[in-house]
Amino acid sequence: MMKSKRIELSLPPLSEIEREIERRACKRSLAEFAKRAWHILEPATPLKWGWALDAICLHLEAVSRGEIKQLLMNVPPGTMKSLLTGVIWPAWEWGPLGQPEKRFLSTAHKQDLAIRDNLKCRRLIQSEWYQSRWPTALTTDQNAKTKFENDKTGFREAMAFKSMTGSRGDRVILDDPLSADDANSDAELLAAERTFLEALPTRVNNEDSAIVVIMQRLHERDTSGLIITKGLPYVHLMLPMRFEAERRCVTPYFTDPRKVDGELLFPERFPKAQVELLERTLGGYASAGQLQQRPVPRGGGLFKRSWFGTVKALPTGCRFVRGWDLAATEDEEAAATAGILMALAPDGRFIIANAVREQLGPMGVERLLKATAEQDRTNHGQVRGSYPQDPGQAGKAQAQHILRHVLVGFDYHFSPETGDKETRALPLAAQAEAGNVFLLEGSWNEAFLSEAEGFPMGKWKDQIDAASRAFTELTAKVRAPVAASGATRRN
Repeated sequence: MMKSKRIELSLPPLSEIEREIERRACKRSLAEFAKRAWHILEPATPLKWGWALDAICLHLEAVSRGEIKQLLMNVPPGTMKSLLTGVIWPAWEWGPLGQPEKRFLSTAHKQDLAIRDNLKCRRLIQSEWYQSRWPTALTTDQNAKTKFENDKTGFREAMAFKSMTGSRGDRVILDDPLSADDANSDAELLAAERTFLEALPTRVNNEDSAIVVIMQRLHERDTSGLIITKGLPYVHLMLPMRFEAERRCVTPYFTDPRKVDGELLFPERFPKAQVELLERTLGGYASAGQLQQRPVPRGGGLFKRSWFGTVKALPTGCRFVRGWDLAATEDEEAAATAGILMALAPDGRFIIANAVREQLGPMGVERLLKATAEQDRTNHGQVRGSYPQDPGQAGKAQAQHILRHVLVGFDYHFSPETGDKETRALPLAAQAEAGNVFLLEGSWNEAFLSEAEGFPMGKWKDQIDAASRAFTELTAKVRAPVAASGATRRN
């Protein structure tokens, strides 16, 4: 009787199987690699991850695939932009992606910052964890803090933005080309503009190379502003700390998933209390740029506080319109329902006579509309009301319900909005700049002026949108008047 042969299978050690599983997971996803590499870069700090980081990774992956050649990412500080882009992404391309020949140039407004990320990237690549999964030999003749190279001719080099000379790269990473102080200097802004337009484009290897700009907004004339105003062909990932529906970011790879105005970008890392503290600390100007990625000129954006005069009483013979911006939520972080009563005086002045702004649910909004209409009629007689109508059948149904059941007997109408909030506010801003818009003195003045000087970059836009609607209604059949005199101006 023949004995059967016993076949023995030789399997690799469990540790090697686990490493191979990890290799494959990291090759599929830059985000996965970032999560697994975190313990090397920040061993004492727990990782906090959110969808905003996934969005950054998705766009960097598209660069690696050759689908994006020019990428602009505007994100608030503290969202791992430098770590993901300048440290983790180069190590991912060299290792999990199997492209050790890639050459990276990294630059920032200070060379020390560029060197910081160079050292972090080198530390990650030289770690036992990385080398046991993606063996990468660094050459001994080029392994300095400003530049290190591997044995496949790939390198990562750090330099100051304004000293971009010498090397060329397959990936040129521009991380914060301006400091906050630089953004206050016309000379520094001009120098950054020249470097970006004249020096940086010459630092790429060939037509397959890519430029990645990642920064927070600091000034309307910063590098991002230059890219946008010149219409340069950059894919633009723009992620404000608080969601603004009219500025929802949509790229070929991503759509901002937030639904409600004011919704936070990264609550895992920046919860509500911390964001509010940041806003108070930074102030309106810096918050608009660094947090909302929408810088406003110092002293005001579309409106300046000094443009608005005040009056102590309304002249006789005014024509009135109450413009509304409607919301239907009690969430204090979301947009509010605002109503602005504006008067057109016989001498051509526009006088904002009253402002209401409340966070209310649907029933509360209806009660506010009716109570305000009754109060306006009592105080001023014939007052026309103008309300925004949402598009589609639902908007028509809401308008019909309010007119038939809430505002019966009042001279109110609904109409669709056209253009964005900033475009709608331009005519009112022009009249304010001409010295033709005044406020009737009242307790609501300061809240209105604070919102006006931050518009359109500020957190709230409800009152300005309502004022724009009232102004549009008042001027629909009236030729724009010249600036009037005889009232107190704010200094």
